[in-house]
Amino acid sequence: MENPDIVPIQPTSGKVVPRYAGASTFARLPELRDVPVCDVAIVGIPFDAGTSFRPGARFGPQAIRQASRNLRTQYHPAYNVEPFMVQQVADAGDVACNPFHINQAIEQIEAAATDLLAQCGAMISLGGDHTIAYPLLKAINQRYGSVALVHFDAHLDTWDTYFGAPYTHGTPFRRAAEAGLFLKDASMHVGIRGPLYSRDDFKVDRELGFCIVHCDEFETIGIGGVVERIRDRVGDHPLYLSIDIDVLDPAFAPGTGTPELAGMTSRELLGVLRGLAGLPVIGADVVEVAPAYDHAEITSLAAATVTFELINLMALSPKLSPKFRPGLQENQNQS
Repeated sequence: MENPDIVPIQPTSGKVVPRYAGASTFARLPELRDVPVCDVAIVGIPFDAGTSFRPGARFGPQAIRQASRNLRTQYHPAYNVEPFMVQQVADAGDVACNPFHINQAIEQIEAAATDLLAQCGAMISLGGDHTIAYPLLKAINQRYGSVALVHFDAHLDTWDTYFGAPYTHGTPFRRAAEAGLFLKDASMHVGIRGPLYSRDDFKVDRELGFCIVHCDEFETIGIGGVVERIRDRVGDHPLYLSIDIDVLDPAFAPGTGTPELAGMTSRELLGVLRGLAGLPVIGADVVEVAPAYDHAEITSLAAATVTFELINLMALSPKLSPKFRPGLQENQNQS
């Protein structure tokens, strides 16, 4: 926060109002309009016109917010930080985008994200399908330039077109590569698995600037090895994290549009994210939650928990922390 005398407005305490009651914002945070400054905005993007199999991710943002009621948010021991004390986090509501016109929706998402980044230091977007990553990266690029992109997913999402359509949830990072929105020597996919459309898909993906941590590699190099590869690749570049919930095995995230067997466990995903503490995370999205296919909020809770992990990563981000409260440095030194 710019002014150390400003005390962040906290989420509603579960010790005051039961977690199943109160505000419907993410983790019962204040709304953006109710805070004098905002360091991290949580924004929903309820768009799923780019899906190729099961639709329904337009209902993801609100399902994630509902599941976030389960979170205890005061202190995260894995990061040794009180994330809502060292930064002002607020819920910015949802982006209104055209459900019938993908090109217009992309323009609306980019414009809304650009405006939000002019008000806040960073943002975490709740999808929605993965199409939204392209306009989000365009907005991020305007503020930070080309970024390191770490993409957690079962699928490459670097295909060219689908039924002739250039903008789908399987093409955002092809379009991003063409626009030069990420650093080709500092970006990667994590969790890729399953069959492909062509034996050339990996070759084309490499040419676009990605390297891959295949999901099978968790069996050989483990969480620590994956974290090391990510940190070596990213270096000190501004980092954008794009997390498709289908990177998790369907046992841990059944409520998604294109599930793939043999995925990451929720423990592995959280372990990798926690291993990235201290990297310069400047933005993120969590996408592809389709609650109609969920059971007992398993997928929504996974996405809400991942979002909270991202909030903690931003609390420790050296790209953002100079704005934050003096107590942050002590937490960084202890973690």
